[in-house]
Amino acid sequence: MDVLVEDAIAENPPNEPMAAVQTWELSKVYRSGFWLSQKIASLQSLTLRVEQGETFGLLGPNGAGKTTLLKILLGIVRRTGGRATVLGKPIGDRTVKQQIGYLPENPYFYDYLTGWEFLRFTGDLFSIPLDEQKQRIPELLDMVGLAQSTARKKELRQYSKGMLQRIGLAQALINDPDLIFLDEPMSGLDPTGRYRIREIILALKAQQKTIFFNSHILADVEQICDRVAILAQGELLCIGTIDELLGRSPHYTVSGIGGNLDILKRWVNPLEYNETGWQGQLQGNPQEFLATLKLMDAQLITMTLLQNTLESYFLDQLQQRGIDTSR
Repeated sequence: MDVLVEDAIAENPPNEPMAAVQTWELSKVYRSGFWLSQKIASLQSLTLRVEQGETFGLLGPNGAGKTTLLKILLGIVRRTGGRATVLGKPIGDRTVKQQIGYLPENPYFYDYLTGWEFLRFTGDLFSIPLDEQKQRIPELLDMVGLAQSTARKKELRQYSKGMLQRIGLAQALINDPDLIFLDEPMSGLDPTGRYRIREIILALKAQQKTIFFNSHILADVEQICDRVAILAQGELLCIGTIDELLGRSPHYTVSGIGGNLDILKRWVNPLEYNETGWQGQLQGNPQEFLATLKLMDAQLITMTLLQNTLESYFLDQLQQRGIDTSR
């Protein structure tokens, strides 16, 4: 396990604020086969901490255990071992559920209801007073882009995939939750739908809501999350900010003509040099390098910033552990 994981968290020190989500050695084993004799570990000794107000992304291939973790935290699935708290209370605590919003990956809706009726139904489940619902529902429909009369009065069976995802997000927010769980919120959406959901999540982030979501769409995660973790085969591989994981100190490739070969070798390594010019990766401070070029009468042709991506890092983490990435 990476050092970043080991350093992530243990018990809550007395003076530290309460974590939104915290797990200690959490595990889940399923039994399969005709005699239920085969054991499949969906989660293995998972320890992590998510702070209040944080946007946290849990990444992993299909079957990694992401949904299992969410369902354990929500009290839908019983854990096999370890323990966890949500908003400072043990998982399954009923009082905490009033402060939680949840959008499953494949939600089921009463599709004969209109968008407005569905949110009314959800509000009633939370015992939200009618006057409060009348104010809250239009705000939510406007937030998710369904405020127009045709959408709010249309039955859910007539909604597109993107519209269903947005009304699902609205129901997850009907109780103005402190903590929001989203399971693959952008799965199956076109670029426009992904953009809308991403903007909604960013708006919630601006409100200091705690957002815990699973995803395998890494480009969106990179734009949204304060921290991310990678889960594979039930094991937490690493956890940290994007910059911590990717080592975001800037690197440049440079090319040019002229100058002194011996001096260039001190700055560019490896250095490729021929009659048409030179190129390679810059070592050292870019501003000092540019000043050196000027002094030795060399001309810079290109300077290109190189950065690791979350996608390449994710694949590298899986490959290092012998996990098949071709599927």
